[in-house]
Amino acid sequence: MLHRKKLYLLGDESRLGSAYQARENSLSCTEHGMKSISYLFLLLALFAETLGTIGGFGSSVFFVPIANFYFDFESVLGLTAIYHLSSNLSKIVLFNKGLDKKLLINIGVPSVLFVVLGGLLTSAFNSLYLELFLGIFLVILALLFLIKRELTINPNRRNAIIGGSLSGFSAGLLGTGGAIRGLTMAAFNVEKSVFIATSAFIDFLIDFSRTFVYYYKGYIHNHDLIYVPFLIVIGFVGTAIGKKVLNFIPQDSFKKISLALILIIGLITLTKVLINK
Repeated sequence: MLHRKKLYLLGDESRLGSAYQARENSLSCTEHGMKSISYLFLLLALFAETLGTIGGFGSSVFFVPIANFYFDFESVLGLTAIYHLSSNLSKIVLFNKGLDKKLLINIGVPSVLFVVLGGLLTSAFNSLYLELFLGIFLVILALLFLIKRELTINPNRRNAIIGGSLSGFSAGLLGTGGAIRGLTMAAFNVEKSVFIATSAFIDFLIDFSRTFVYYYKGYIHNHDLIYVPFLIVIGFVGTAIGKKVLNFIPQDSFKKISLALILIIGLITLTKVLINK
């Protein structure tokens, strides 16, 4: 009987020890997660948000290349989608008087349809070759519109649908499609507040759609969610800073700045591909 009691006591001690060890491990993981936050990454994210607002096409074109240095490709896609929901909401609020409903429908609807398709096909293609194609595409088109300043795309429904489809597909597949949408809208030569508000609303619809796709595919990881509260704040702060800067930029310079930033994005994308090859 006494021997049996000793065994029970030993079992209780063992269970208590296991519970204590699990608690210690949990606390250790939490502390490690807090310590592993990269504040340099958050600072670069703020810079990306500010530049994306000034350029008018959102921060993902800068945020995705930056995040690729800190996270795996799947985590980058998941974080970008969640982060952009707050980023674009802030732009919709701050630039709410510039929305072009016609462009919203013609570019936005195909963007939403094709972002779902692109998101579902992420695992079917080699991301390195896709990024290479995107980089070359952005560099060529940005240079074309910067050199041939008189060149314009006919602002009709067909061209808007093509631009929207390509930007949505690229957003779902690579995590960023704002530069392609930016090229489309820059070619349409719309006023800067209309450009930003309409682009942000389309981007919000894209991010809302692809968040569900990425969640379904398991791209939204628990260990990355610690960054989300910081990125939500950065989305609002970066947009507010960008709007202040835009007040000092005349309309004539806005299109040139947008195209120059798209050219830089294309060059960064190509450099990254060549480094990783």
